[in-house]
Amino acid sequence: MKSQEIRQKFLNFFEEKGHLIVPSAPIVLKDDPTLMFNNSGMAQFKEYFLGNATPKSKRIADTQKCLRVSGKHNDLEDVGFDTYHHTMFEMLGNWSFGDYFKKEAIAWAWEFLTEVLKLEKDRLYVSVFEGNPVENVPFDQEAFDLWKQYVSEDRIIMGNKKDNFWEMGDQGPCGPCSEIHIDLRTDAERAAVSGFSLVNADHPQVVEIWNNVFMEFNRKADGSLEKLPAQHVDTGMGFERLCMAMQGVTSNYDTDVFTPLIRKVEEITGLKYTDNTVKDITEQQNKINIAIRVVVDHVRAVAFAIADGQLPSNNGAGYVIRRILRRAIRYGFTFLGTKEPFIYQLVDVLAVQMGAFFPEIVAQKNLVENVIKEEEASFLRTLEQGLHLLDQVIEKTNGKVVDGAKAFELYDTFGFPIDLTALILREKGFELDEAGFEAAMNEQKTRSRAASEVSTDDWTVLISGNVEQFVGYDQLENQVKITRYRKVDSKKDGKLFQLVLDATPFYPEGGGQVGDSGFIVSANEAIPVIDTKKENNLILHIVRALPANIEGTFTAKVDVEARQQSMANHSATHLLHQALRTILGTHVEQKGSLVAPTHLRFDFSHFAKVTEEELQLVEDFVNARIHEQLPLIERRSIPFNQAVAEGAMALFGEKYGDEVRAIRFGESMELCGGTHVQNTADIWQFKIVSEGAVAAGIRRIEAITNKAARAFYAEQEHTLKELKGVLKNPQDTLKAVVALQDENAKLKKQVEQLLKEKAKNLKGELKGQIQVINEVAFLAIEVDLDANGAKDLAYELGNEYTNLYVVFGSVANDKPMLTCYVSKEIVETKGLNAGQIVRELGKYIQGGGGGQAFFATAGGKNPDGMKEAISHAIDFLK
Repeated sequence: MKSQEIRQKFLNFFEEKGHLIVPSAPIVLKDDPTLMFNNSGMAQFKEYFLGNATPKSKRIADTQKCLRVSGKHNDLEDVGFDTYHHTMFEMLGNWSFGDYFKKEAIAWAWEFLTEVLKLEKDRLYVSVFEGNPVENVPFDQEAFDLWKQYVSEDRIIMGNKKDNFWEMGDQGPCGPCSEIHIDLRTDAERAAVSGFSLVNADHPQVVEIWNNVFMEFNRKADGSLEKLPAQHVDTGMGFERLCMAMQGVTSNYDTDVFTPLIRKVEEITGLKYTDNTVKDITEQQNKINIAIRVVVDHVRAVAFAIADGQLPSNNGAGYVIRRILRRAIRYGFTFLGTKEPFIYQLVDVLAVQMGAFFPEIVAQKNLVENVIKEEEASFLRTLEQGLHLLDQVIEKTNGKVVDGAKAFELYDTFGFPIDLTALILREKGFELDEAGFEAAMNEQKTRSRAASEVSTDDWTVLISGNVEQFVGYDQLENQVKITRYRKVDSKKDGKLFQLVLDATPFYPEGGGQVGDSGFIVSANEAIPVIDTKKENNLILHIVRALPANIEGTFTAKVDVEARQQSMANHSATHLLHQALRTILGTHVEQKGSLVAPTHLRFDFSHFAKVTEEELQLVEDFVNARIHEQLPLIERRSIPFNQAVAEGAMALFGEKYGDEVRAIRFGESMELCGGTHVQNTADIWQFKIVSEGAVAAGIRRIEAITNKAARAFYAEQEHTLKELKGVLKNPQDTLKAVVALQDENAKLKKQVEQLLKEKAKNLKGELKGQIQVINEVAFLAIEVDLDANGAKDLAYELGNEYTNLYVVFGSVANDKPMLTCYVSKEIVETKGLNAGQIVRELGKYIQGGGGGQAFFATAGGKNPDGMKEAISHAIDFLK
């Protein structure tokens, strides 16, 4: 049975059981501060389990893209070495929010696996929670009794807390779980050793395929458990493992989820992958197999993350994506012999395989290919640079053990993989000081962990029920009460408190717009709100101190000026998006934004630099819409499909509900939850301040409006007045500046000519000071010339000697410079190397440099060391 059919059968089965089928949420989480990525099927439903929102159906089923590479759930280092771990994987799930519980979940799981998919019953084992007396959680007798209806007791395993008690995190909903495992070994192997003993023992053919979590507890900050007001079911079935079971293979990578990608890698590299039926393979073939598994797994994770709007970068979620991709590149480089970008070519195969269920990979294919290709090219250059730096480390190593701290510097600063370092060192007869590397790594981790450590208290609930609402679209001040609060303590920010209000006017950070600031005011005090965020459907107001009377009535006051500036910038981003699509083409799509009171930033897909003429057209387009005084047309509860049909822009990577908010200014219409001006005239003016590349195929425009634009023009006017004053108030300022530039260019040419003549005259003087040492014409001296003059002089002398070795020292603007010239003939015969010479002499002037063997320069910081540097130039002839 093909993977597409297996996926569809699951969704059809649960739709028949009264479940609403919903699309996968984006793999990248943009508005959840507790998670970077969807790491499980339930992540998009957290607010329902916490009771902070009401689901649109009590029964839901889906297939969810998941990513596990960081934090508690980290499978990255296992990927490739075994046949069943992945970075990105699909989780087939069915959910009950206070509706059915253990009886139905267990019955339907068994029905689907054995009657719909017709898996052999004698290959299946189940587990139930054995209980934990320490936490006062009993043995799951109910699940045990239910399973006895379907399997014999010798197929029911007692699972401990690690295996059979699922938790969302350190705090939050949790509960016992019941897993289903399958034994895919041969009949002979099963007869020899019972599958019962291999469950949860990391056997590659005895694997968990389905986990039924019964959410009935809430884990509090002190570690204790309390009963949830309602019981929920959260199930997750590993799609790739299910395909392995259904397709009669013993490796996820031998299923049609991965085989088309593997065939493409074979085609590109000319190497062959051996499937799991081949047992006796060479060490070299095993390395090839691992590398191919790494590549085909990682390209899925990276491609879908980019399609969902997360570009590789040097921090946060972007760094995780870059790290995954670089691991794939490095395995290809080391074990598949790929010295040119190739992973991007797999995206087309991925789009064909998964496009029907995940249309974003088709719609964003060109962008994904371009970003991956550029990242590959960039990291391959880094690997080349790392190899050069590693050679330098080896050169300076005494003995055969390379300092682990130096290897860590290569890893940390330049991204050079440590296992590649170890491999190269072994090939060259060296060893890596692994203990030193681990010590440096642990020291950095400790620093990082300490800086990001956060402790969060439980909520203190003052008003129960989902009474919270946002009123900030209509008012910036409102009477409020605090419904709940908690303390958050971190090394970075210190002690803070998060307040939730019943009817807040504060806009929480989201959709690119920063959160509001302001005050919560009572008759006796004013508590500053320093930021506003959203978490699990709750709007959190960040304050440094609690009000004296926490249960009192307050006035919530948003910082009006900051909000108005943010509104102007947010509305301008919509007009900018429209302008770019009008002027550059409809291929332009928003790929990220920042809307702050001071400025706006807009990332968009486009495969060329935006010209000055195009930027001016964009700016003029936006300002024309501003001057048209277009009114805001806002529709707060419009069906998603209707809004899109009417022309509203929906962004890939965003999670939309069935009903959305649509914002229209003239012909610009977008789905947006942010705050906006009532009329484009309120933006006042739009001014682009920069345009540049963010990644391959992604450009960024930064711009200002309103108050910031006024300040910009005032500053420009002030600068122009000062310039006129310096130029003695000419009638035509531009003409005066051009004349000054022309005069400066003529003077510069005259100076260059004088310096050349000076160098020629100096040449005659210096020829008499050249010494012949060991058949080398040698001269080391300080000269009063700039860098170009010293170079010209060195080459002038070089034209007259075939055995010249010269070092010039010069100081310009208090910055020392060394220039070294070595005749090509004695580079070969005497082994002199100008690059090595300036690197060594550069130490005396606290600097460094390099170049070719026959000519090199070095700059430094210490002019006082010049005499010593010159005096040591002769050492290279001894």
